[in-house]
Amino acid sequence: MVKAAVLGAAGGIGQPLSLLCKMSSYIDELALYDVVPALTGVAADLSHIATKAKLSSHLPADDGLKCALTGCNMVVIPAGVPRKPGMTRDDLFKINAGIVETLATGIAQFCPKAFILVISNPVNSTVPIVAEIMKKHGVFDPKRLFGVTTLDVIRASTFTSQLDERTNPTQVIIPVIGGHSGSTIIPLLSQAKPAVKLSQEVIEKLTLRIQFGGDEVVEAKGGSGSATLSMAYAGFKFAENLLKAVHGETGIIEPSYVHLSGIPGGEEISRVVGIDYFSVPIELGPNGAHKALPLGNMSDYEKSLLEKACPELKGNVTKGVEFVGLKSSK
Repeated sequence: MVKAAVLGAAGGIGQPLSLLCKMSSYIDELALYDVVPALTGVAADLSHIATKAKLSSHLPADDGLKCALTGCNMVVIPAGVPRKPGMTRDDLFKINAGIVETLATGIAQFCPKAFILVISNPVNSTVPIVAEIMKKHGVFDPKRLFGVTTLDVIRASTFTSQLDERTNPTQVIIPVIGGHSGSTIIPLLSQAKPAVKLSQEVIEKLTLRIQFGGDEVVEAKGGSGSATLSMAYAGFKFAENLLKAVHGETGIIEPSYVHLSGIPGGEEISRVVGIDYFSVPIELGPNGAHKALPLGNMSDYEKSLLEKACPELKGNVTKGVEFVGLKSSK
């Protein structure tokens, strides 16, 4: 019996993500939560879909967050505001950090053993916020906390396959490491399966497109939206793969932004990159992150990207940790 919750279910990502979750054969009960009255309509709409998942919706009144989270095995968090034209990462952080803190506190209180999938941006900072809240309540398990970076992986596969019409994007596997924003995103094109033969010029252009693919969508939508549909698909893909692993399927590997310490194989990677939060390929298992896989051999260009990304990532992590620390000291 699997109960999943989507926090921020009435939003641009939350609605299509909730639709996909309602259709999943792995979810028996789906709880939707948001702070906007439109959630009621979203839930009524989804409730007409003939799938096995029992649906409930919850607003803040009458302990809504508690009701949504109690008994949950998995919580997916797309809540927050999307990045808009002219909005800096700092602007985004100030708004979304408080939202994520509130939701993480609810998880720590009402379903501390649930798998937590963080979509809310900036992921490089919001995942450390969730971790610090869970630590504060004495319930932190690094194997159960994931920053969803799957969209970077999907973009890498899609954009690379577009360079060769003979390839199927679903069969192109490219590890993406680092973080989940701009230059912290490091696609390891040298490790692509099947291998791709690209000039250095093409590799650099392709890397830049993968790193800033979100800007492409914002511009295409004329500033009226961001990557909501592709992000919902990516979030669901990760969630369903995790549920498959929980149900005993083996060999499932998904890159994810995680707290490396406490995950088998993570300590070694942390020593290499000098950061405790990092996106690496993760082998999923019944208890969440079963193993963090090694970074493997990287090209000189990829090593230079890693060297550039690490200082920025360290700052992002510090910002999330300090946010909780400052709030706690008040």
